[in-house]
Amino acid sequence: MEEKFSIIKPEAIEDNLFKLIGTDWMLICAGKPDNYNMMTASWGFAGVLWRKPVAVAFIRPQRHTFGFMENNPYYSLSFFGEEHRDILNLCGSVSGRDLNKMDVDDLTPMETPLGNITFEEARLVLECRKIYYDDIKPELFQAFEIEKIYPKKDYHRFYIGEIVNVWKKIA
Repeated sequence: MEEKFSIIKPEAIEDNLFKLIGTDWMLICAGKPDNYNMMTASWGFAGVLWRKPVAVAFIRPQRHTFGFMENNPYYSLSFFGEEHRDILNLCGSVSGRDLNKMDVDDLTPMETPLGNITFEEARLVLECRKIYYDDIKPELFQAFEIEKIYPKKDYHRFYIGEIVNVWKKIA
């Protein structure tokens, strides 16, 4: 991993996080080298909470990745260049129950020193240790139009992860 990526501090991330997450998208990945899953996401955020750099991932309970997030203490958020948009579209439109995403062409899994999975093709990776989770509670919505996003009442669970490593692709 160290041959292809360098570790930087979270505050040294130069990218616009709104663009990274909301426009460029990311792969949320959890599991171990022999059994993991990932999904594309365009919801999330990063900041400081409890004096720690954190990243927050949102996953609906029916997603295949949900079980991997539940059963592993770490997750990674991998960001790619536009040339990998097809991979992000695939991983966001096909469930890991229907496609073994560990075998997706054009994605090369890579194990971090902590034993987590990211991908050689990523340009930036946030490696996170879960420190808190909770479920979206519709009774707490203050902007009631948000309820329209959940016609099936399948509210997300969110995971707050301490960013333990930021891996930046070596140019």
